[in-house]
Amino acid sequence: MKIFIGWDSREDIAYQVCAASLRRHSSAPLEIIPLKQDGLRQEGLYWRPKDPLASTEFTYTRFLTPYLAGYKGWAMFVDCDFLFTADVAGLFSLADERYAVLCVKHDYRPKETSKMDGVVQTVYPRKNWSSLALWNCAHEANQILTPQVVNSESGAFLHRFSWLTDDLIGSVPETWNWLEGWSGLPKEEYPKGIHFTRGGPWFENWKKVQYADLWLAQQETLQKNKITTP
Repeated sequence: MKIFIGWDSREDIAYQVCAASLRRHSSAPLEIIPLKQDGLRQEGLYWRPKDPLASTEFTYTRFLTPYLAGYKGWAMFVDCDFLFTADVAGLFSLADERYAVLCVKHDYRPKETSKMDGVVQTVYPRKNWSSLALWNCAHEANQILTPQVVNSESGAFLHRFSWLTDDLIGSVPETWNWLEGWSGLPKEEYPKGIHFTRGGPWFENWKKVQYADLWLAQQETLQKNKITTP
C-alpha cells in the first residue's frame, strides 16, 4: 500500500507520529513517502510561488500524488496531522474502479478564524475533502494532474476536485477522516483516522484537544524507541 503524507518543516513530529500510527496498526507492509516541498522543488516538480493562503507546505503538492505514483494503481494521500487507530487496509479495501478518487465528503464550516498556532483558517466548498484521499492513480480523469497543472491551477480548482464530475468522486465513512472539534461522537471506541485539523498536541496551545492522550502516547513510544521515519 502506497501512502503519501504531507510534510511541513514546522510539524515533522506530526508526520513521524502519523506514519508510526499507520505502521503500528497495519496488517501489511506500507510504502510511506513524505511529500517534502523543498525536495519536489529541487526535482523540478514544484515551482509555485508561496501562497499567503496556504496553511501548510503541502497545500498543493498533495495533487502530485497520481503523477508521483506513475499514474498506476491506488495510492493514499493524508495530511500529517492525523493519528490512525485502525488498519489502513480497511480503507484501501474500499477502492472502487468506478471512481477517480474517494474521500470523506465533509460539509465543514469552522467557526474559528485561526488554526495551528495562529495560521489563518480559511473556509471554502469541499473543505477537508482532499486532506485524506484514496486516489485511483490510473484513472483516465486523473491524467490531467501533471506538474504543470498542479503548479498553475488555482487552489479552488484543485481542492474542489474541479477536473472531476461529481459521479467520479466516491465516498468513504467519516471515521477515516474524523475532524476533531467538528465531527460527532464515533460509533466505535475510537475513530479510525483522527484529524487534528484545528491544531494538534504537538503545539503548546493544543495539548488538551479530544484524543490528545492517544497522540501523546504514540509520540512517547516513538521517543522511547528512538524510531524515526525518513
